[in-house]
Amino acid sequence: MHAIVFNLALLWLAGLLLASVGLVARRGTLAERILALDTLVLVLIGLLAVFAVDRREGYYIDAALVLALVAFVATLAAARYYDEGRPS
Repeated sequence: MHAIVFNLALLWLAGLLLASVGLVARRGTLAERILALDTLVLVLIGLLAVFAVDRREGYYIDAALVLALVAFVATLAAARYYDEGRPS
């Protein structure tokens, strides 16, 4: 049963990853691309969490936490750039 759930989670997250990449690649406003990149990072964090549970390794969770922190700062910086029109 664990293998079935793991495979379904990987399939679902792979589909979400492809959809997120499609949203980033699609022409749109800067705000839409910022949100799509943030969604892409959240899906990658989900993939790392699934691998951490399956492999029973803690460093996947460490990588997910670091990625989440970097993505948070990058999203704040991108939103500030979008709002003010200049880096600050």
